[in-house]
Amino acid sequence: MRDADTGTKVEMDLEPHNTIEEVIESAASYWEKEVGAYVLRHGGSILRGQTPLAQSAIRDGDVLELIPDPEGG
Repeated sequence: MRDADTGTKVEMDLEPHNTIEEVIESAASYWEKEVGAYVLRHGGSILRGQTPLAQSAIRDGDVLELIPDPEGG
């Protein structure tokens, strides 16, 4: 996981049942950011919501970026 604002990284152990929203909450809390104002970027895709990681295109070793929600949050 990378904070797009600062470039800092943190390694997270995630489970297939974790949702995108849970990942955003964990990362935002870690970096002391407002949870509702951020989304994840994976490649060129913006991720948010209750989709479990198992149903997403995210794979072990992928780098996700925590970015400000481009639609506002």
